[in-house]
Parts: sequence; structure tokens; C-alpha cells
Amino acid sequence: MAQNSILFCILALGFFFGVSYAFDPSPLQDFCVADFNSTVRINGLPCKDPASVVVDDFFFRGFNVTGNTTNPYGSSTIPMNVARVPGLNTLGLTVARLDYSPGGFVPPHFHPRGTEILTVLEGSLEVGFVTSYPNYKHYSKVLEKGDAFVIPVGLIHYQRNLANGNTVALGVVNSQNAGVTVVSNAVFGAKPAISSDYLSKAFQLDKKIVEELQAKF
Repeated sequence: MAQNSILFCILALGFFFGVSYAFDPSPLQDFCVADFNSTVRINGLPCKDPASVVVDDFFFRGFNVTGNTTNPYGSSTIPMNVARVPGLNTLGLTVARLDYSPGGFVPPHFHPRGTEILTVLEGSLEVGFVTSYPNYKHYSKVLEKGDAFVIPVGLIHYQRNLANGNTVALGVVNSQNAGVTVVSNAVFGAKPAISSDYLSKAFQLDKKIVEELQAKF
């Protein structure tokens, strides 16, 4: 009996330390600056040799520039992500400047891997999100300068400018790559296309309307 107990403890400790060495959710060094030249493929980017890290690996300039909003949405995103700031690698953070011309908006979309915080720097912005099945509850708020709003991970959300002039906001997500899926683009712009017969039934729309939407996307 005693031998069995000792064996169990040894196996349990081995399992515990095996898991500990296999995965750690926190960084194990001061930083892991992305090495874009490495051929290693992992869930993220491999680290540069710390000896080759320079201060500009942690620096970004560009949030002082107004984004180009001459597009159908009237909005623009200037991202500060690991592609532009290698020092962000493994830190679980992305920041972006968001510009909206009068009447500008961001269509309904979701981030599968990140919670977002929007802070209005100038102007007036309506933000909202919809909860998941079965309630589909709509939460919305008009944000003024200095206001902030939280959008939980994975929920469909949107923004639209309510100011007479331009609106500027800062968006932060707690992911190195939160992902973005624009609902209309994903449904009507899928390649190859989703059956228009199916979509007409799913959205209770005339098939010709569905085909016109698919042609646009």
C-alpha cells in the first residue's frame, strides 16, 4: 500500500511538472521582440536574439496623422500592432487610431480573440454590441470626448459618427491578433459563394436581392 502511494505521488508530481514546463501563460523573459526573418512557425512570432534588439523595436509614430476616410464607410484605422512594433510580440496588445468622417461608421463585426476598449478623443460616437443567443440584447451608448466603452470578446459590435465634424477614437484590444470578421463581408462575400437559395431563406430576402448583395461584395 505504501509503495502504491509513493508511486502515485511520483506520477502526480511528474504530471504537474510536465504541464508546468510545457505551458506558461505569462511571459518568461522581459520581452520577445519579433523575428520576422525566422522560418519557425509558432502561435505568434519567434524572438530575436536580445543582443540585436534596439529601442525602435518598441517605438511607433503615426497616431498624430488623420486617417484616410475616403471610402464607402467613411472611417479609417491606423494600427499599432506587432507588424509595426516588433516589441509587442507575446504581450497580448494591439492599439489603433480610428477616424470617422461626418456620417462615417464601422459596419457590424466581431473580434474572435479579443476584448476591445474604445475611447473617444474628439467628436461624438455611437457604439453598440449585441449579446449572443438566446437573448440578442442590444447595448448601445453615445460617447463624447473622454468617454470609454468596453466591448466583450467575440460579440458583434459597431460604431458610427454622430458629430457634425470628424470623430477620433483610440481602440485597444487585449490580443496580439484579435482577428476581425465583418458580418456582411463574410456572409455575402464568401469565396466560393454561399448558396443564394440558402441565404434568401436564412435572411428572409428575395433571391435577387441576395444575388445583388453578393455581387457588391
